Amino acid sequence: MVYTIVVHLYAKDDESSISKLKAKLIEASQVYSKDKETLSWFVMQDVSDPRRFTIVERYLQESSQQYHLNNPYWKTFDPYVNPLLEAPMDLRRLEELDTRELGAGAHYHEDAVRTETSLGDMYQGTDA
Repeated sequence: MVYTIVVHLYAKDDESSISKLKAKLIEASQVYSKDKETLSWFVMQDVSDPRRFTIVERYLQESSQQYHLNNPYWKTFDPYVNPLLEAPMDLRRLEELDTRELGAGAHYHEDAVRTETSLGDMYQGTDA
């Protein structure tokens, strides 16, 4: 079963903290997405409040996060990020439900591509 961690972060109310946090999250996504048994490592910024960020980490199984925690980059992440935050990180640990149970199948529209797509790929060629 896929093990998921969702982290909500709230930046301090100054442009420097917001831009530094955004850059660090983008950098972290590039690093952690390559960790063994990591299915995806997404970072997002709230559309109505630029101080709000969310990380969604998806791992093959709960034990897979060992590769993430043993990545040397991990030791640099919290010390850099925590001073940029207004409040402590809100971290939630979840097990994704198997939507194939009872013949439900995956939740895809018939025209949807069934592969992981990066946000860059998704918005390629748009003004977004």
